Amino acid sequence: MCQLLGMNCNVPTDIVFSFTGFAMRGGRTDHHHDGWGIAFFEGAGVRHFVDHQAAIASPIAELIKNYPIKSTNVIAHIRKATQGHVALENCHPFVRELWGQYWVFAHNGDLKEFNPLLNGAFRPVGTTDSERAFCYILQQLRARFGEQRPTRDDLHAALAPLVAEIATHGTFNMLLSSGGELYAHCSTRLFYLVRQHPFDTAILSDEDVTVDFAQVTTPDDRVAVIVTEPLTTNEQWIPFAPGELKLFIDGAPQQTA
Repeated sequence: MCQLLGMNCNVPTDIVFSFTGFAMRGGRTDHHHDGWGIAFFEGAGVRHFVDHQAAIASPIAELIKNYPIKSTNVIAHIRKATQGHVALENCHPFVRELWGQYWVFAHNGDLKEFNPLLNGAFRPVGTTDSERAFCYILQQLRARFGEQRPTRDDLHAALAPLVAEIATHGTFNMLLSSGGELYAHCSTRLFYLVRQHPFDTAILSDEDVTVDFAQVTTPDDRVAVIVTEPLTTNEQWIPFAPGELKLFIDGAPQQTA
């Protein structure tokens, strides 16, 4: 299946270190070679890059590994196709507008017999179960809350049964963000860690790269990283419980449902 990478921070931070290891799984250290993508929130905007080539062969992936774009919320995905052919329109993450904000979504898993009636503003462009799920989530949220964005607590409470419903159709590990927060749902396998003062050295598991975060951060920085499989060999990654939905704000988990 696919792999997910998310980052949520209290100050704009680059994802070069984590993405360098993550991209190796797109055809070198793992077999996820059916495309990849990444989205960075910057203010009200989103820098969105997708490519149907494997991440290890993509010139755009090389750009991301060498261009330290800073953001407080990032979602990345490398694809192993289960539904939908290998094409640009089927590459995650997907981006849509709701309540005057961009929303970014990526999914790891396979949903069987999931064909919800999509009769509003949100329609899939590609042919993946993932994009259908994203459109369904946004459609249901708009139907429930109308044109006014709810509070984070109300949104979290609405998302929990919604993602649980979708997960009855199969594996539904997903990341979702509108730029101010990041939601992560675990169906089968997901991990996270929080890097904060005192910072230490981290060693990638997929590439011979080491970073001493104490040299590139301030004592006030805090970064949460969410991933399908741990990216480093010397850090303590915390597993999600199956069925758990976590909300991350300013680099820290806030609540669980």
